[in-house]
Amino acid sequence: MVDNHEDDLAATQTEGFKVGEKKTIDEYNQLDKDDEAMNRWKASLGLNGGDPIHEANDPRKCIIKSLALKVEGRPDVVIDLSSPGSVDSLKDKPFTIKEGAKFHIKVTFQVHHEVLSGLKYLQVVKRKGIRVSKDEEMLGSYAPSTTTKPIYEKEFNEEEAPSGMIARGHYNAVSKFIDDDAHTHLQFEWSFDIAKDW
Repeated sequence: MVDNHEDDLAATQTEGFKVGEKKTIDEYNQLDKDDEAMNRWKASLGLNGGDPIHEANDPRKCIIKSLALKVEGRPDVVIDLSSPGSVDSLKDKPFTIKEGAKFHIKVTFQVHHEVLSGLKYLQVVKRKGIRVSKDEEMLGSYAPSTTTKPIYEKEFNEEEAPSGMIARGHYNAVSKFIDDDAHTHLQFEWSFDIAKDW
């Protein structure tokens, strides 16, 4: 039986954003080109730097390369999301998190073809079918990846694993990357175990 995660994974809408009002790279470059503040904003997006690196026959606008669990003093646990079929077995291969451990999640990704507006990461965690948490992390807006900026990295806010005998056990999670146009770039299920030790 497949859970319907759509209600759990509904994203908030970015204030002021109008769906469908996308601009091309050229339109962004021409937008208020004599406005110094606008030019700084465009530079912060990475516009006007290097050659695009997308493959013309790949229609994807955002390619999530990996997620990493970063814990100080320990090697990163990296989940490869880039190769075909890499997400299919994640829920059957749980990784262990020590109870009470503080960690960050880091995502690496590429943007292709056009400016990506309001990329968000949504995550719902369930235990024994009951939702125990829902998180939404705004990643921001990004220009297409180029030879000078081929990969974007974003580290999420610090989290702390639950602790105590009751918290220990197996958890299932569903994650989704979605933008302000309500386009889902990647959705996958995974799992982890909270344990007394690593």
